[in-house]
Amino acid sequence: MPRMTTALITGATAGIGAAFARRLAADGHNLVLVARDTTRLREQATELHDRHGIEAEVLTADLSTDSGIASVERRLSDRRQPVDLLVNNAGFGNKGRFLDVAMADELTMLKVHCEAVLRLTSAGVAGMRERGRGGVVNVASVAAFVPRGTYGASKAWVVQFTQGVARDLAGQGVRLMALCPGFVRTEFHERAGMGTENIPGWMWLDADKLVAAALVDLSRGKTVSVPDPRYKALMGAVKLAPRGLLGGITSKTGRKYGPR
Repeated sequence: MPRMTTALITGATAGIGAAFARRLAADGHNLVLVARDTTRLREQATELHDRHGIEAEVLTADLSTDSGIASVERRLSDRRQPVDLLVNNAGFGNKGRFLDVAMADELTMLKVHCEAVLRLTSAGVAGMRERGRGGVVNVASVAAFVPRGTYGASKAWVVQFTQGVARDLAGQGVRLMALCPGFVRTEFHERAGMGTENIPGWMWLDADKLVAAALVDLSRGKTVSVPDPRYKALMGAVKLAPRGLLGGITSKTGRKYGPR
């Protein structure tokens, strides 16, 4: 009987992370669920186990800390319990323009969005390359393609990093993809204290549909996924529009453009 595959998801208890957990559990994958809230993790693990008959492991970790990142690195490096798919989804936004946000909060964002993604991707793909199979989805944002502060810059780093690693590991059985969603109906804005009343209804995406499209793109070997025709068209326009104009547009929708 073939071994069941295992997926590790950071930021697993809400939004896109939770949608990945639901979809992968429904497809028969065992899970390692990573987040800061142990109670929510345990409730989620129990629900997914009872509904789909998969094993769901709980790993409480704060990826804004060295110890939190290290604990997930150790799990990814465990050759006895290999992880076949890594979803680096944990992230957050800061409300306010540059200089309105405390430097400590900006540095924490870089820790979670860049350092954690770098370290966890490295830990995960090392074993995947040895086994000749595996995948990594690094959740970025369409904010990576517009000039908008630390959030957009950190997500641009995620896209460039993922594409570079995918190129370096080409032909070795490991697929890497940067997922770039737009506005998704999640807890993101509420947690960041951002209003959403100025965001047009057509710009909102459904997390479950987003994940389904993302997994198709991963299976096709794409290294960057903008998984919705509306946002693909919008990103095409971004390439043609003046950068100053884009900055003005994104400022009207808050610091975070394209939340999860």
